[in-house]
Amino acid sequence: QVQLVESGGGLVQAGGSLRLSCAASGRTLSRYVMGWFRQAPGKEREFVSAIRWSGGTTYYADFVKGRFTISRDNAKNTVYLQMNSLKPEDTAVYYCGATPYNSDYTRRYEYNYWGQGTQVTVSS
Repeated sequence: QVQLVESGGGLVQAGGSLRLSCAASGRTLSRYVMGWFRQAPGKEREFVSAIRWSGGTTYYADFVKGRFTISRDNAKNTVYLQMNSLKPEDTAVYYCGATPYNSDYTRRYEYNYWGQGTQVTVSS
């Protein structure tokens, strides 16, 4: 089992920044990809970014490239999502998930484990 706990959400003005954290515990994550998804009201949960725990290769959705940065701290078993230049359309609940290394990390249904989510609200 893997337990994931997100934190760092909040209210920020457009153009501002937030850093989300996802603390992981339980089984070893070396053979997992950690992903961030988001879900706005009335919309499907969509892929934002992912990072391979082993090796650190990163992936981004086109709409966050150049604005968001994903990273990990092996010692703390924590994944981060640094979000800069935030826009009102970034408003959503952000979820951290874990999927096996050979999965399609962009597909939500490939993820075995999820955190409870953290709300991000960007005001205009």
